[in-house]
Amino acid sequence: MKRTVRTAAVLSAAALVMAGCAGGGDDEPAGGGATAGDGGTTTLVVGASPVPHAEILQFVKDELAADAGLDLQIEEFTDYVLPNTALAEGELDANYFQHLPYFEAQVEEQGFDFDHFEGVHIEPYGLYSETVESVEDIPDGGTIGITNDPGNQARALDLLVEAGLITLAETEGDPTLLDIEENSKNLEFVETAPEQLVVSLQDVDAAIINGNFALEAGLNPAEDSLVLESGEDNPYANFLAVRSEDKENEAIVTLDELLHSDEVKAFIEERWPTGEVLPAF
Repeated sequence: MKRTVRTAAVLSAAALVMAGCAGGGDDEPAGGGATAGDGGTTTLVVGASPVPHAEILQFVKDELAADAGLDLQIEEFTDYVLPNTALAEGELDANYFQHLPYFEAQVEEQGFDFDHFEGVHIEPYGLYSETVESVEDIPDGGTIGITNDPGNQARALDLLVEAGLITLAETEGDPTLLDIEENSKNLEFVETAPEQLVVSLQDVDAAIINGNFALEAGLNPAEDSLVLESGEDNPYANFLAVRSEDKENEAIVTLDELLHSDEVKAFIEERWPTGEVLPAF
């Protein structure tokens, strides 16, 4: 059977991209500041991708935060640019959406004064198609959608190497499309923003899609991908990022401890039982 993305899911993803980010109601604070409330409760405003990050944070909010003296306010973002900008500008106390290679690239390029905690979960990267059932079926001269984000393009290229579609030349830094050495199928690579890859899947023979965007579109990475990145020794665990000045903030440290709790690990394993999201601890 042909692999398909439900139309409603695609339209939903497109609408989210256009929205930019979705905040809370009018009674929520406009920005960060780790504000202390009545009864010793501290409010933290945390930016996150909707799936799975915001779901994990919502579990913490519902089940663990109150007993730890925290009130979480979760701001959802549907791209990979605004959460760091909002953190740098003080609109958030922390964000939870990125892995170390992307974080390091952003800090270097944008000059952010950020720090981060240890990884919480891994979203395996996958190669998807609406028209073929296996890597072998990708036609000669076929088109492959790939992220234009430098922090993830090297990851995507590594997955294509694993799939046997290309080889890469030795490089000192992260490889790019210019470092493809062998391309036996003469594949054409179409670069686009990572959040647009699900929407453009119908226009290419296959696309390499971030796990969170695949999940939002109704794809199961463990079942629907042609090739899926291994979770073992995976360097792309997503973590809580903060401004450097807040790395020792007691409330933020407490939140990170909750994110690394046995309860959160069990939630991840129960919520995504086929390995589409994996705990990193």
